Amino acid sequence: MTEPTVLDYVKSIFKDWASFTAFLRAWSERADTTQLVETSSAEEPSFSDLRPSTTFPWRSLLALLLALLAQRSFEPPAQNGMIGVPLYIAAFALIIWAFIRGEWTPAPLPALQTNADSLGVRSIELILALVFGAAAFWALSENRFTFWNVSLWLISVALFIRAFWLQEPQTLVQKIATSIARIRLTPWTALVFVVALLAIFFRFHRLGEVPLEMTSDHAEKLMDVFDITEGKYSIYFPRNTGREPLYIYLSAIVAGFAGISFLAIKIAAVIGGLLMLPYLYLLGKELGSKRIGLLAVAFAAIAYWPGVIERFALRISFYPLFVAPTLYYLIRGLRRQRRNDFILAGVALGLGLNGYMPFRIMPIAVVVIVGVYLLHVRDAQTRKQTLLWLGLLALTSFMFFIPLARYAMENPDMFGYRALTRVASIERPLPGTVLELFFGNLWNAAKEFNWDNGEIWVHSIPHRPALDIIAASLFLLGVFLVLARYLRSRHWTDLTLLLAIPLTQMPSILSLAFPDENPSLNRTAGAIVPVFLLVGVALDGLMSALGQEKRRKVVAWSLAGALFVLSFLQNYNLIFNTYRQQYAGAAWNTSEMGAVMKDAIARGTPVNNVWVVPFPYWVDTRLPPIWAGAPGRDIAVARENLPNTLDAIGPKLFMVARDDVETIALLQALYPLGELRLFESSIDPHDFWIFSVP
Repeated sequence: MTEPTVLDYVKSIFKDWASFTAFLRAWSERADTTQLVETSSAEEPSFSDLRPSTTFPWRSLLALLLALLAQRSFEPPAQNGMIGVPLYIAAFALIIWAFIRGEWTPAPLPALQTNADSLGVRSIELILALVFGAAAFWALSENRFTFWNVSLWLISVALFIRAFWLQEPQTLVQKIATSIARIRLTPWTALVFVVALLAIFFRFHRLGEVPLEMTSDHAEKLMDVFDITEGKYSIYFPRNTGREPLYIYLSAIVAGFAGISFLAIKIAAVIGGLLMLPYLYLLGKELGSKRIGLLAVAFAAIAYWPGVIERFALRISFYPLFVAPTLYYLIRGLRRQRRNDFILAGVALGLGLNGYMPFRIMPIAVVVIVGVYLLHVRDAQTRKQTLLWLGLLALTSFMFFIPLARYAMENPDMFGYRALTRVASIERPLPGTVLELFFGNLWNAAKEFNWDNGEIWVHSIPHRPALDIIAASLFLLGVFLVLARYLRSRHWTDLTLLLAIPLTQMPSILSLAFPDENPSLNRTAGAIVPVFLLVGVALDGLMSALGQEKRRKVVAWSLAGALFVLSFLQNYNLIFNTYRQQYAGAAWNTSEMGAVMKDAIARGTPVNNVWVVPFPYWVDTRLPPIWAGAPGRDIAVARENLPNTLDAIGPKLFMVARDDVETIALLQALYPLGELRLFESSIDPHDFWIFSVP
């Protein structure tokens, strides 16, 4: 054996994280570490070979138990950080120990590939795409879609993709057909099918009644849908500081079957949430295994967080819907160095910009992720090629953004108003220094998953964690596992996954003018994707720690199943009991007012002779007509305008707030033969007066 030099000794210690930690163990046990040093002329066992194997992953299971106990102490109403924080610290110490010992580790990441692109392009298609794109930009004026400008736009998009798309051995249709043909009835396919059914069940179960009532935000959305049915095809919908078109047009399509109703916009939101799940699964495969993908989908499918934001029926679910494919194609494209992946990432990015305002952070997130990749790759040719494909991604996304780009050019104040009111002092002065507000918001956003998800009652249960006990525990354990692996191997994918969380939370973190609005489950909804991927990574690693023997696999799947059942039960209670009751108590009962209006119309009262007298902090007077099946009208009549109703012919009906005694007195003076009765709401204290005139 060649005598080891001092340099050999130092190299062996600091070769990698496993070698360093093994050296510390050997040193603490007073072992002869010089016998394990690698020399330059002969192969010797390294310190990483000292890692003992264990037949029972007690460290991992104990870490999970402590994390669950810690998270249980974070549950309201008696949240106790004095108990939970030490328990979590102990859990983190155990999981790092388990990681070092090779007991609980994330699944190996797929191998990186190299692919030198020819940089070819179909010149004729590209020139035509630019010509049609410029024509579409010019024609998409006055905030109006027409047959001709939409045709020009879609032709330009198709030509642009055709110009850069590389021919593959199989088309997308052929790939789908091949995949379907390969489906066999196995335990795995049965499990996938069960998870899919659970996802559909959880999203549609009692959808019409949870939540029951609409708010002013829903009135704005349904008025936009009504405009579409009346032939007004807007590019950008400026009501209530503005909204992007994709969700509104999908809602209009659904309304063709379900009517202009609360249910229609709920279904559109649920569709967005369900379409995100396949890409969550694919991302899991990209992170190491299809089991990671399935576990991530399973826990996301039943989670309270995506469940309530979809049931609230706004376009919030379109944020994670497009975050998932954007991340998937970008990460896969960086790993495989394939041009087509970057094009598809650009498609997802461009579509997402038409979905929900917080998604505007994603172009920045894409640049950051590519920057992380470039810092980790050494090959100059790969760096150059990646930068070229980043430019292609940006151009592809812009092709889908052309209509909104034209609107933004014509109406820059309206297009950026909502975001600027939160970031800057346009609406009100900043309540502190920029750095103080930013880091305070960053800390509060970091706590939303395990401690406090904010105070916005319409789409959350105020001041509880955004995740259930099981998912929250696995999430934090997943963070530490991935962080530990990154510190050991410096793989860019791990850092990308971790950074994706604050990046997708940034629309909420940047609410500097209104820090009380942070965190919010709507503006951080994009984080659903990386958060549940980390849940999947953690649980998959724990299942692997339990072993690969048949008996141990049964134990692993049984543990995963038990955790899933506990998660299911808590999330079911959160959505269908806690959230339902809280929401019903806080929202005004416009559905009952709509039922009164519908009954009056059925009895012969003209639809234009039904009114609601506005009262401070009471109902949105556009909502009862929607419930009554007569959308598109505002039935408010101000108290001072009540004498004008004398000119209306036929029976009349007025609905008045219970505390509005002045209006009741005026109506009785105007209509001495009128009949006054109190409508007793099913939810106290939402009673209101009905004043009917024969």
